[in-house]
Amino acid sequence: MQYKWLVLSNTTVATLMAAIDTNIVLISLPTIGRELAGTSATLLLWVLLGYSLLTAVVLLNFGRLSDMFGRVRLYTLGFALFTVGSALCGFSQTGLELVLFRLVQAVGAGFLFSNSAAIITDAFPPNERGRALGVNQVSIVVGAVSGLVLGGAITATIGWRWIFFVNVPIGIVATIRARVDLHELAKPEDKPRIDWAGNVVFAAGLTILLVAITLGALGELPDPVAIAGSATGLALLGLFVLVERRERSPMLDLSLFRDRQFSASAIAMLLNALARGAFTFILVFYLQGPPRFLDPFTAGLYLIPLSASLAVLGPISGWLSDRYGPRPFLVAGLLLSASGFLWLTTLGPAATFVGLTPPLVLVGAGMGLFAAPNRAAMMSSAPPTRRGVASGVGTTFVNTGSTISLGVALVVMSSVLTRPEIQAIFLGTAKSGAPFTAGAGFLTAIHLIFFVAAALLLTSLIPSILRGRTPPAPALAHEDVD
Repeated sequence: MQYKWLVLSNTTVATLMAAIDTNIVLISLPTIGRELAGTSATLLLWVLLGYSLLTAVVLLNFGRLSDMFGRVRLYTLGFALFTVGSALCGFSQTGLELVLFRLVQAVGAGFLFSNSAAIITDAFPPNERGRALGVNQVSIVVGAVSGLVLGGAITATIGWRWIFFVNVPIGIVATIRARVDLHELAKPEDKPRIDWAGNVVFAAGLTILLVAITLGALGELPDPVAIAGSATGLALLGLFVLVERRERSPMLDLSLFRDRQFSASAIAMLLNALARGAFTFILVFYLQGPPRFLDPFTAGLYLIPLSASLAVLGPISGWLSDRYGPRPFLVAGLLLSASGFLWLTTLGPAATFVGLTPPLVLVGAGMGLFAAPNRAAMMSSAPPTRRGVASGVGTTFVNTGSTISLGVALVVMSSVLTRPEIQAIFLGTAKSGAPFTAGAGFLTAIHLIFFVAAALLLTSLIPSILRGRTPPAPALAHEDVD
């Protein structure tokens, strides 16, 4: 087997596992809350959010570290950490233990996400990167959606602990194969220097911002504290930019953003994450909440059209963008997804599987058309020695946007529903036959969230169009990465 296919198979397994674990817990939270001792609603929330938050915080730095010490080396370490964290999560005896062990998983996932795209870009020639990254990017979104189906099925049959245990044998084999099969194509820096000031400021700013948004939206923090925390987080992120401009060896190479293709791809990626980040979370609310009360497995099945359309079009768009350039596929993908979200703003209280399929297919098809060409354009525009940072920037934007998107969705819901009503839906304590009088407001909030998502996707057209025309990648050998 050619080396490039070994790279693609291993990195796709890695991103698929890490993406599945982003959502596989979501659909199992009510069962975990009932069966795991000492688990409060706040701890349940952090089982979900802690993983996404820490992954977003470490991604940028891990991308920088991989450029310094070797991408394959840190990628393999990430696989090992993710596998160990999965086993520890399965053995958790309290809610607090589960939150802490999920953070171990998140560190491993950070190494996997931040290095996968860079390792693929190193291994594939320019005229094949779109297709390769298409397969890899599709695995991320398909994993996030299929995690809902798998989580429901596993929890209903053999118990919630196995949503973590299933990762262990796969992770052990994949870690060994990564150690044996993969090797460094990019030369690590001779005299690495860690940007401690940038690390501290960035981690503090992003953590404070995301914690303030999410906990403030759920009423865990008073409004003045949440607003002050959000302002502090934004101020620290602004300070981070100033720190990086003065740093001799920054964790974020701001010179990357001087390239029009890179900056346009990064901005479009962030806007898309803001639009789509809370999508499956809100659909789970819609399907498992009143008045439908579908079981977790059935709710997951409703999302198969989304996953299937994305899986089909993702690799195809990557292959076509290699030949014709990314811009037409980016524009088509954004328009399709925006159309799907606008269609979803007309949802009634009990849409059927047949009724939900067309808008979900539009959203999934748009995701598939957009993701691979945008990531390929971003990675190809970065110098070979900075692809770890470039990969970290892209995935940091995705994770940060997705987490903020969830916070914004919760803010919208809290504007029309009371906190006990939101918790009743989220934790599964609102049961069929029990009184629940906020159905109209619940549906209004969902419609508003999808409308905002459509507006953000249409806004993404601006950087996607203004990036200019990218010529098709020539059928050349690999660049000299030394």
